Amino acid sequence: MKAHVLGFPRIGADRELKKAVESYWAGQSSREELLQTGRALRAQHWQQQADAGLDFVTVGDFAFYDQVLNTSALLGVIPGRFGKVESEVDLDTLFRMARGRAPCGCDAVAEEMTKWFDTNYHYIVPEFSVDQTFALKSRQLFAEVEEAQQQGHTVKAVVIGPLTYLWLGKCQGGDFSKLDLLERILPVYAQVFEQLAALGVGWVQVDEPVLALDLPQEWRAAFESAYNRLQRRDISILLATYFAPLDDNLWTAMHLPVAGLHIDVLRSGDEWRRVLDQLPEYKVLSLGVIDGRNIWRANLRQKLDILQQARARIGDRLWVASSCSLLHVPVDLDREEKLAPELRSWLSFAVQKLAEVAILKAAVLAPENAAVQAAFRGSDLAAASRREGRGWKNPVVQAAVTALSARDARRDSAFAVRDAAQAAALGLPLFPTTTIGSFPQTAEIRQARAAFRAGTLDAAGYERAMKAEIALAVSEQEALGIDVLVHGEAERNDMVEYFGEQLSGFAFTQYGWVQSYGSRCVKPPVIVGDVSRPVAMTVDWTSYAQSLTHRPMKGMLTGPVTILCWSFLRDDISREAVALQIALAIRQEVVDLEAAGISIIQIDEPAFREGLPLRKREQAAYWEWAVRAFRVSASGVQDRTQIHTHMCYSEFNDCIEHIAAMDADVITIETARSAMELLRAFEDFAYPNAIGPGVYDIHSPRVPDSAAMQHLLEVAARRIPAARLWVNPDCGLKTRAWPEVKAALKNMVAATVALRAQVGAGA
Repeated sequence: MKAHVLGFPRIGADRELKKAVESYWAGQSSREELLQTGRALRAQHWQQQADAGLDFVTVGDFAFYDQVLNTSALLGVIPGRFGKVESEVDLDTLFRMARGRAPCGCDAVAEEMTKWFDTNYHYIVPEFSVDQTFALKSRQLFAEVEEAQQQGHTVKAVVIGPLTYLWLGKCQGGDFSKLDLLERILPVYAQVFEQLAALGVGWVQVDEPVLALDLPQEWRAAFESAYNRLQRRDISILLATYFAPLDDNLWTAMHLPVAGLHIDVLRSGDEWRRVLDQLPEYKVLSLGVIDGRNIWRANLRQKLDILQQARARIGDRLWVASSCSLLHVPVDLDREEKLAPELRSWLSFAVQKLAEVAILKAAVLAPENAAVQAAFRGSDLAAASRREGRGWKNPVVQAAVTALSARDARRDSAFAVRDAAQAAALGLPLFPTTTIGSFPQTAEIRQARAAFRAGTLDAAGYERAMKAEIALAVSEQEALGIDVLVHGEAERNDMVEYFGEQLSGFAFTQYGWVQSYGSRCVKPPVIVGDVSRPVAMTVDWTSYAQSLTHRPMKGMLTGPVTILCWSFLRDDISREAVALQIALAIRQEVVDLEAAGISIIQIDEPAFREGLPLRKREQAAYWEWAVRAFRVSASGVQDRTQIHTHMCYSEFNDCIEHIAAMDADVITIETARSAMELLRAFEDFAYPNAIGPGVYDIHSPRVPDSAAMQHLLEVAARRIPAARLWVNPDCGLKTRAWPEVKAALKNMVAATVALRAQVGAGA
């Protein structure tokens, strides 16, 4: 019987990796210093796994940017614009693939980025050509295995499986199927396994989370042929699935020629019972009973009951594990000294989850052990305390959600009527220009915020500092000629955390950072109780910004589904109930902004597609309540008030009708990295409202010229009627610096002016 985790957070408890990577990008440290930070973090994380009592350390989950990007390097999938790779893919090539720029090498258009299944982690999308070749082009995995072995650890290597890797990629420049590439990619996987076996690795965890999707039959059939080709006598494969039940892929997963199967017990209900019924006698079963995606302390007695039933059936072929990689949770709860003791007793971060996995194995083998008994007593007390939830429940909020009617989720008039009223009220030109909301979070802004929180800057001083930043953002936008302005969000630490801090029902950590993409980390709030809005949250800041200009000023809010998805969520009531509570709070803010004279209000929903369950049978119910939650938040205003929403890094093809059902007057979306490819969904569906497709990628430091932006606008204009086409960047600008922001926005406005002239000349 073994205990293990599927992966561990790579960023470090103090975001050491983020700081080292950004220092290297900025030319403030050397590549060797960055590599040394990586080595130190890996050594620390492996030792933590060993100290917790796990039987393996997991090797191959570390990345300087993204594990899918690492896999592209391993397999030699490097698009030609990043240069020819003769032998080994170097680190700067990976950074250029991810963000378009690195300290060495020529700038190039970055590869696309999208969400990792239904999480807020973003991966770099592999690009495949019709003549795609694969070759072993990175030794990083093997070097890390040797590192761990030299430190005395027993290694379980992890790689993304061939079917999942192909599924996650996209075809470029030809009419072919990704599945056509399977025969070409398998020999390289065979080489990987051969080299791991030569290093003495006994187990390889091969992640195939696509088995949690509704797969076409040809993809399901491909698993059998692929794994028949990959099986070896000198290495054991643990096939890992997670995030959803196997369902109709269960038979396929059970009968593949692999030594073991991992399933996510947290997100597959009672499917573990069916797996036990069908498990071949030679196979190991790894049960993911510790939640890798939420921060609540495990109810050890409930988990032990499942494990004892499983062990009674299969004996020591049972393994205990996290449900998925711990990448999705913060690193270490022990740093959270300011949390209230009761709340702290309810939580478990990655380091604590290592201990939970290990103690469950010990409990199965020796339930009377003193350490086991002590751990179970602590778990019982935490569970009882959380059930009681003193001070976190609000019957008034619950009653308000129950009282919601269909009328509360409907605007007064159809879009055509609203559009005419808004055009008359706003007087905007053709192809209105705007930004998504945030402007650079400068060192001065961060210093003022830190001083205010530390008590060395009083409230009046902080307000003056933020108003100065708002005035700067307004003046810069006016100078650039932007049509619809934003206040820049200088006062906001994060688009979810900022609102959570002002809503009841939320709690906050100091160090609960989680990687979102590359060096970008977020600190999700914790929803611990019923949510309500005690006071207005944005009205004063937005009203001040509007007082500085005659141009329309957008009120900027985060939508209910995104606040839900980007927080650590309650598991004692439904997601729908929490979303509607948040929607009512946002609705109150929307109404107050309108009353303050704000005529355009943006309710961002970048996580709208992310929250969709992976299995189709569960999706209709999600769309129903998610659309309703957004509409509840947006429907309290008059026709002349224009409602915007923003979405990014999502695939829209399978959900465009639900996005239309949100009935936002204007939707802004990420399209630059895909060269407007995402607009095909909007074209085929004949999306009825206005659209602002992003014309440049803000996640790259590259500044595209106006000709490149004009080209993208011309592509968009062929698919979107001119009267409904807006112009904007892909996303908010908080992570960029002012010089590149001003240069890019200047080019964006120039491209828009050129398009207006072009359309006028053709009229």
